[in-house]
Amino acid sequence: MSSVQQQSSSGSDGSATVDEKKRKRMLSNRESARRSRMKKQKQMDDLTSEITRLEMSNNQLQQGIEVKERGYAEIESRNNVMRAQVMELTDRLQSLNSVLQIFEEVSGLAVDIPEIPDPLLRPWQVSYPTQLIPASSDMFLG
Repeated sequence: MSSVQQQSSSGSDGSATVDEKKRKRMLSNRESARRSRMKKQKQMDDLTSEITRLEMSNNQLQQGIEVKERGYAEIESRNNVMRAQVMELTDRLQSLNSVLQIFEEVSGLAVDIPEIPDPLLRPWQVSYPTQLIPASSDMFLG
């Protein structure tokens, strides 16, 4: 009879050991799941921060582009005005030269009539003394 008692007591010890292992495994799995959730949450937080940073950077770049576009439009407008003024002044000079030619023919006096260069035919050839225009990279970054 004592051997039967030993088997039943050792059997209950075995099931207790199995139950203890199950409990430890369950706790380990819970802890692993908790760490996994925390890791995912950290990744989400990091990605959210990166999105916010990139959106801010994107907005700053867009604002910079808008400023540059407004500046470009203003300069283009000034250039158009100056082109119109050049054309008007060229027409005036041609008219004055015509008057000088008529005066030369009528009076018989020799008048030095300058030739009018056409900047639109050869824009790469500057007909006036060149003046250096200082420039720096800050002009384009600010």
